[in-house]
Amino acid sequence: MSKNKGDTTNYDHEKRHPNMRPRDAATLLIVRKSRRGHEILLGERSSKHAFFPNHFVFPGGGVDRSDGYARAATPLRDHVTASLEQTATPHRARAIALAAIRETFEETGLIVGDPASGMAAGGPRGWPKGWTEFYRTGMAPALDGLTFVMHAITPPGRPRRFNARFFAIDAERVQGDATDGDGELLKIHWFTLDDAAKLKIPAITVRALNEIEARLSQGRLDDPAHPIPWSRTIRGKRITGAY
Repeated sequence: MSKNKGDTTNYDHEKRHPNMRPRDAATLLIVRKSRRGHEILLGERSSKHAFFPNHFVFPGGGVDRSDGYARAATPLRDHVTASLEQTATPHRARAIALAAIRETFEETGLIVGDPASGMAAGGPRGWPKGWTEFYRTGMAPALDGLTFVMHAITPPGRPRRFNARFFAIDAERVQGDATDGDGELLKIHWFTLDDAAKLKIPAITVRALNEIEARLSQGRLDDPAHPIPWSRTIRGKRITGAY
């Protein structure tokens, strides 16, 4: 993989945004095997976006309160739940995972789900805010294909701060064709891991690509025993660890 370190620009916002609390967010890394090797889906942020405009990123975004009330076709696997609950309540952990699915659908049109089979009972009046279009497809979100792979908190001082959990999923568990979604993510495309590393991407995206490459080099995307790296910045110094 390329040695691209990502966008390491020193954003000097410490004095302008000193106390901004990170918002919970979720990101989904969709991986597929092709003749070119393993590929991953990324899109380019709109130039109007306040957070890394014109950078290629994975689909994802902030967690909404309503995400915690979306009915799912399948639950998270036990080891994924256990890892998420190290930093979130059970309700919040599930909401974070559901947000990854909702945001991916909104930004790419791709569905991580199974036939609703009554799980979306109640029709539009019973659907949580933000989930109407997803349930209209006749599908309900499927959580059992998600793998929790990384956790990172945006450094202080940025115009946007996120307490972000990164999930990965095999493309075989995803339905539909990727298309430009809600206007935030454009030029959606499959890239090999090497090609993705050469794009204009944030440093955190580089770390996520490295994590995916490390997992795949060991033969599998999901491994309950694989450490889940986390990082945050305290007084200008990046602190790292693993679950």
